[in-house]
Amino acid sequence: MVGLDGPDDAAVWRLDGERALVVTTDFFTPVVDSPYEYGAIAAANSLSDIYAMGGQPFLALNIAALPPDLPIEISSEILRGGAEKCREAGVVVAGGHTIQDKEPKFGLVALGFVHPQKMMTKGGAKPGDMLLLTKPLGFGVTTTALKRGVAAPEDVSEVIGWMSRLNAKAAQLTNEFGVRAGTDITGFSLLGHGWEMARASGVRFRLEFSRIPFISCARKYAEQWIFPGGSADNRLFYGEHVHFNAGISEVEQMLLFDAQTSGGLLLSVPVGKLSTFEQRAAELGQPVWVIGDVAEGAGLTVVR
Repeated sequence: MVGLDGPDDAAVWRLDGERALVVTTDFFTPVVDSPYEYGAIAAANSLSDIYAMGGQPFLALNIAALPPDLPIEISSEILRGGAEKCREAGVVVAGGHTIQDKEPKFGLVALGFVHPQKMMTKGGAKPGDMLLLTKPLGFGVTTTALKRGVAAPEDVSEVIGWMSRLNAKAAQLTNEFGVRAGTDITGFSLLGHGWEMARASGVRFRLEFSRIPFISCARKYAEQWIFPGGSADNRLFYGEHVHFNAGISEVEQMLLFDAQTSGGLLLSVPVGKLSTFEQRAAELGQPVWVIGDVAEGAGLTVVR
């Protein structure tokens, strides 16, 4: 059902009229100092692509590349962090594979199920829909500040809390309300993933900067120009597809190109369902922010 044709978040294979298999994989180098938290974030990030398709993960395999001289206490904590995050998601870790490498890398092969008629893709946004985000931005600048040794402990704690958070309740909402268009915000940034979604849907996305949420320290590190290399790459690659209205500073633009790890879901919700969607999200304890809307046309516009 979903393969190499489009830029979606996972492959989807129809098993029968009631079930489709969702398959994905992701892994990366450490973004935080704590081995346990690194493992948990990597697992949450890997499972996110299942949720981004509207699916429910059920099985995972570890992928790990570890230095041969890495103390066993560190490698075991990485695996424990991933395993406990999977347990929180109701996912069985059924093994995996490990190789040697100079720098640690960890993630999952993740499998999930979705009803063929309830699947989300990047190509389902319709003019008139509202655009919702389920986690704030600013993870890239903050983890880069950590790598440079200038991040405050309270800022590190805040960003770890968000990156470790599963997108499970957000996916539950999409199923309950029949949302068919969405993606998760990761390395290509809000603007990169948002533009991919707008292009796949044949529409124009209009984002309001003043309504986009950021973690509390994001602006502080952005003004020091502490961005990961991926954020600059995003601006170079996606910049030509994005129009910024006057009054949005260069720092603010870069915050929207900031490469995220284990970010939230960007959802296109029919306007008639918005009020009850927000009410149900509050009942589930799932944050949601309305950050823009969908219009006819093409590309992506950011207004103040």
